[in-house]
Amino acid sequence: MRFSIRCKASAVSLHYAAPIPIDIVCALSPMSESDLPTLRLKPREDHRLRAGHSWVFSNEVDSAETPLRGFESGQPVAIAASTGKIIGTGYVNPQSLIAARLVSRDHQHPFSASLLVHRLKVALALRDRLFDGPYYRLAYGESDGLPGLVVDRYGALLAVQVTTAGMERMKDEIVDALHKVVAPEVIVFRNDSAVRELEGLDRYVEAAYGRAPDTATVVERGARFDVPFSAGQKTGWFFDQHTNRGRLARYVRDRTVLDVYSYVGAWGVQAALHGAARVSCIEASALALEHLSRNAELNGVSDRVEPTHGDAFAELESLREQGTKFDVVVVDPPAFIKRRKDVRAGQQGYRRLNQLAMQLLSREGILISCSCSSYLHNERFTELLLRSARHLERSLQILEFGGQGPDHPVHPAIPETAYLKAWFTRVLPV
Repeated sequence: MRFSIRCKASAVSLHYAAPIPIDIVCALSPMSESDLPTLRLKPREDHRLRAGHSWVFSNEVDSAETPLRGFESGQPVAIAASTGKIIGTGYVNPQSLIAARLVSRDHQHPFSASLLVHRLKVALALRDRLFDGPYYRLAYGESDGLPGLVVDRYGALLAVQVTTAGMERMKDEIVDALHKVVAPEVIVFRNDSAVRELEGLDRYVEAAYGRAPDTATVVERGARFDVPFSAGQKTGWFFDQHTNRGRLARYVRDRTVLDVYSYVGAWGVQAALHGAARVSCIEASALALEHLSRNAELNGVSDRVEPTHGDAFAELESLREQGTKFDVVVVDPPAFIKRRKDVRAGQQGYRRLNQLAMQLLSREGILISCSCSSYLHNERFTELLLRSARHLERSLQILEFGGQGPDHPVHPAIPETAYLKAWFTRVLPV
């Protein structure tokens, strides 16, 4: 934690030859807004922040008054309107399009190590209330008042993702705060995301405390999963689909199920546990498929789970040519649209994927279709599913709309925090 020091000396005498006792009474207080350099905005560029957003773009900064080149990457700052009135505190990055991020609007509690502890405690209180065990996303960036910080919890193991220069600068404070809040046995920085390059940051994986294991354990609704922690996708598990996977039971009992992009079996193994007659899983990663088979064994359903190693599109085409049908198909692909320029190609990918999936459905079959692309809005996703059905001369009913779980809360002023879609649909003959 950073401090400002204010001292009162009752008798101070300095001598270069020998030290003289000094009676000094010092008061330590948290760094205040006045101790921080100020980043000033242009006129009328504070409206988004005042509406609840936390990002400042580089073209919104008054570069004449506070040139960005005068700041260090990740430096804590006070953010002010054009009038000079302080809006709050956060940090700045002159190398990024998002030049600053607002962390605190509370004048008494500026961005600091103590604020990290407080925000993590508030985040933990929500998860403890909603989840049966310590397996969830503990911190979700802006939505938990911690822009640039994501923490996934696997019991006593924490996987931390830092995506901004401001949080990178606070790495030691983050580790200290996590120790104070949850006392983990292992803390690993999974800072290998490509988004770090937008902030001018290197990509790496590093054990900050303890030794990083090759695998981690997740328990979800009584099912146990071993996941590839050190070499897995993201941090090894997709906690965001927790609520949607909980909806499976009513759709899969005594049915045949196809799980596409099955990863380590979160959907497929749980479908079998919910009574599916047979579950076929398609996964391109050999490592993930090994874990899927192991997880099927761990949960006693390996006799009803059939793993297939292969490309999703190629395997779907092959199944279609064979005339294979399923009662339920789950498609939970990686993001086809990661940047705005990918929108057109990504939408075509989603449409083709869902069309292939629909062709494998039995009469009145159920399609559970997902997208984790924030650039694909709900209305457009629905339209793509409808167009896929109509191209096959099928009708479509949407039964349920699913989003990310409550450990990924949506910030109502930041639409980018709402990204996950899981539509439960029924595909009918015309």
